[in-house]
Amino acid sequence: MTLSPLDDYPVHQIAETIRHVGTSDRNFYDRYYFNCHAGVDGDSEPLFLIIGLGQYPNLGVCDGFAVLRRGDDHIVFRASRALGDDRMDLSVGPLRIEILEGLHRLRVVLDPSPEAPDLSFDLTFESDGPANLEARHFHRQLERVTFDTQRFVQTGAWSGSLTVDGEVMPVTADTWRGNRDRSWGVRPVGEAEPPGRKADPALAGSQNFFWIYSIMQFGDYSIVTVIQEDQQGRRIVEDATRVWSDRTREPEWLGRPDHELTFVSGTREVAAGTLHFRRPGAPGEPDRVLSVACEPMLPNYIGVGTGYGLEQDWRHGMWQGELVVQGLREKVADIEPWKKMLCPVDNLARFTVTEDGVSRTGEGLFEVAVIGPHQRYGFTGVGDVAP
Repeated sequence: MTLSPLDDYPVHQIAETIRHVGTSDRNFYDRYYFNCHAGVDGDSEPLFLIIGLGQYPNLGVCDGFAVLRRGDDHIVFRASRALGDDRMDLSVGPLRIEILEGLHRLRVVLDPSPEAPDLSFDLTFESDGPANLEARHFHRQLERVTFDTQRFVQTGAWSGSLTVDGEVMPVTADTWRGNRDRSWGVRPVGEAEPPGRKADPALAGSQNFFWIYSIMQFGDYSIVTVIQEDQQGRRIVEDATRVWSDRTREPEWLGRPDHELTFVSGTREVAAGTLHFRRPGAPGEPDRVLSVACEPMLPNYIGVGTGYGLEQDWRHGMWQGELVVQGLREKVADIEPWKKMLCPVDNLARFTVTEDGVSRTGEGLFEVAVIGPHQRYGFTGVGDVAP
């Protein structure tokens, strides 16, 4: 047993020191995610920065990444270290997170480093509304729990500076928006495990991952939606909530979310989409339907180089050594097509919501993954693409 500074706070959930979690599952994780973007209005070149940092207590690892999409540039910073005793140490190499005011203001810093000289930043996130706790995500495959996670999300604005290739760009809250989330629980991380029965040819063809996760900012409110389906369209998790910037207002359930997606020919990338939220009406009254048109503007291939499982030598939670810091860079046009297909794509998007005959425009995240078979869109296997 080893104590840490966090043990001085009344936050224990089990009869262990705080560095030990309530399950021995190797896949337990505790993670931060941020995105920061500008240029959706078309007045300047769109920029889309995504940052993550995770702790993996049962693997003894802490790692982090930042990935910037700018034009045809895909710029990645990544680092990994031994986790150590102090769970309040939210740093890995030159990347660190500072909680300035819980559930409201956080600072995220990537200091310049010789290993990753192309990218650095000093950014402060300030929320524009309350954090929203999403539906719990639970999924079991072949008797084993593969997902059992909880997440909250929050929208806001950014300020500070972003440096790319030595050019310092001011980041101001009037034009730089984004969202951040915190998630924790069990989901696949670290080195790949033996496939076991999943390798059975009779089962392999049924493996799919259909996922839509969208955070839309409309000024005085945001819309949060989550959809995961199996290949037949049965729901594994779903959520659709309007979160008002006025913290005195309760979040509003929007109803059952549904989707209409069109794809870029020869790929599984989304060309356009519409989300519908249907809430049943009272007896004798029609259902209430809210529709949002989704226009992807700049895809960020979050899985490429950052640890989401595409590269077998660098995965979230994977042991790399006491401290390893790396920088990667490639042209988006040179990213292998299979990598773009086998991981969620975080699209910077413009949204148009129509409600009671009135339309308004917003911006934010439109994350989509259509991996493996999915009947509704005509995909029968991993390699199928849109006609």
